[in-house]
Amino acid sequence: MAEDVITTTGIAGHGSSRLPSVEIDSFNIELKDEDGFLGDRASKGAFREIFEKWRKPMRKAGEDPFGDEPSDKISKKVLDAVLVGDDVEASAVLHSAIEEFAQELAYVTRRFLKTKAWAKTERIIVGGGFRESRLGELAIARTEIILRDDEFKVDLVPIRFHPDDAGLIGTLHLAPSWIFEAHDSILAVDIGGTNIRCGVVETNWKKAKDLSKAEVWKSELWRHADEEPTREGAVKRLVKMLKALITEAEAEGLKLAPFIGVSCPGVINEDGSIEKGAQNLPGNWESSKFNLPASLIEGIPQIGDHDTAVVMHNDGVVQGLSEVPFMQDVDRWGVLTIGTGLGNARFTNRKNNGKDKGEDKNGKKAKKGKD
Repeated sequence: MAEDVITTTGIAGHGSSRLPSVEIDSFNIELKDEDGFLGDRASKGAFREIFEKWRKPMRKAGEDPFGDEPSDKISKKVLDAVLVGDDVEASAVLHSAIEEFAQELAYVTRRFLKTKAWAKTERIIVGGGFRESRLGELAIARTEIILRDDEFKVDLVPIRFHPDDAGLIGTLHLAPSWIFEAHDSILAVDIGGTNIRCGVVETNWKKAKDLSKAEVWKSELWRHADEEPTREGAVKRLVKMLKALITEAEAEGLKLAPFIGVSCPGVINEDGSIEKGAQNLPGNWESSKFNLPASLIEGIPQIGDHDTAVVMHNDGVVQGLSEVPFMQDVDRWGVLTIGTGLGNARFTNRKNNGKDKGEDKNGKKAKKGKD
């Protein structure tokens, strides 16, 4: 007799292309050129390699302003300080690396914009850990200038929320709006190749029904890469973290929805399994015998008095979803997340600025025809 399978009944399909606010035209595209995957040219590691290249001439002359510290070990905080400091040579080296990286990012972005899925994109949000630095912001701004010089009319802007918060806040947009009428917060999970972050996200729905005022009430971080747990051990730890957050939220008087939104690397199948792209997670998460949403429901069958529902989507998609309230002045937009790799997703808004309020494209009230 086959074993009973726990299903995530519900609300929306895992990895769905149709969400309450947007259609997902594409995500996790893996474009290639003669040198390999394009994402490798615009990743966090790619910037460090470029930075190292620009240090070499100085090092040969015995004048490396960064000393003996390896390029991949110098913190973003230190590099940001160099940009506004008095060491002209160090600043020049860093600006050279930023310029070259911006050229690479512009090249990769052009290739995305030339695909059918990314056609007519009006704005691109840039997220990921690289964005959370002054050097990242400069690289993004320089990339936009390069694209405009090439007559690509697209805005390139840093993600609004801190990338760590965006990966949690974005999960709100995996849930239907009715869930927010009786609840003021949800549980959110952001799974990465190095860390797992869990949090309670307050909707602040009464202040802004578009979720623009949402914020992370509390979050917990576990750096699983330091411990190298088994897959089962990682899930057990994740469930423990979520249960602790439930206890704290209830003690604080928050009304948690019976919903967990999950952000995870890779291509997410409709049944909650992961098709590919999860190779950096602890253990084999791409096995047909493993289903994270079902495992979470088994560990947390109820939140409050209601059965738990779980919806999981790609991490690049979820980070982009945090921007939904602020993208209502455009129809088509995308996200690029610069981290270990280059995450990507492209969206088309399902509802746009006043269109469901009887307004025309200029925001004016549409005239009613005569009976």
